Amino acid sequence: MMVKEYLAAYPGMEVVQECNDGFAGVKAIQQYQPDLVFLDIQMPKINGFEMLELIENPPAVIFATAFEEFAIKAFETHAVDYLLKPFSKERFDKAMQKFLQLQKAKPEQTQALLDAVSASSPIQASRIVLKDGGKIKIIPIPSIHYFEAADDYVKIHTQEGAFLKKKTMQHFEDVLQQNFVRVHRSYIINTQLITRIDPYEKDSHLVLLSTGARLPVSKAGYAKLKEVLGI
Repeated sequence: MMVKEYLAAYPGMEVVQECNDGFAGVKAIQQYQPDLVFLDIQMPKINGFEMLELIENPPAVIFATAFEEFAIKAFETHAVDYLLKPFSKERFDKAMQKFLQLQKAKPEQTQALLDAVSASSPIQASRIVLKDGGKIKIIPIPSIHYFEAADDYVKIHTQEGAFLKKKTMQHFEDVLQQNFVRVHRSYIINTQLITRIDPYEKDSHLVLLSTGARLPVSKAGYAKLKEVLGI
């Protein structure tokens, strides 16, 4: 691997693991807790961004990839650096100097990158990757019934059950495409599943989904629903 060859010039750096897919990458990062990861985006099973989202405290990242369709600005803003394949030893050295100057880049920097990419990536907008116990689960967005706020997490309700993702409701409100509306500060619903909207207490409503769920709708949420549903 070219990266490993170039790293030989940096005696203070130790390569602890090489991984061929995102699942193996998650396991290795959890086990070794590296300061720096060289990451491709296009990988089998899950992509590089989805892999990083599964890490509790993601490390500093230098992207080494041929993929440049949508995220170059995000790289420039939030990653330590990005190397577009094929890259030279000189370009690699420049990226390493940036890392060494920053030393351990703040985890918030990597998290900011993930948020920026989620807002612009069609792949990220089509599915959610999360950890369920010791397993990695991929949930297609259309299969989701609704999202529910749960402290520092969001609970994702599906036919298979509910799953937790460490994101904010605001994040999902920003990145979700059509068919999802935030009807309450604690709920984002799949409008394709609505069967009825009933009045409830002062200035509020209840929405009934075809799954049987009955969820509160705030005054502002009702206005959004009426606009989306054309009622």
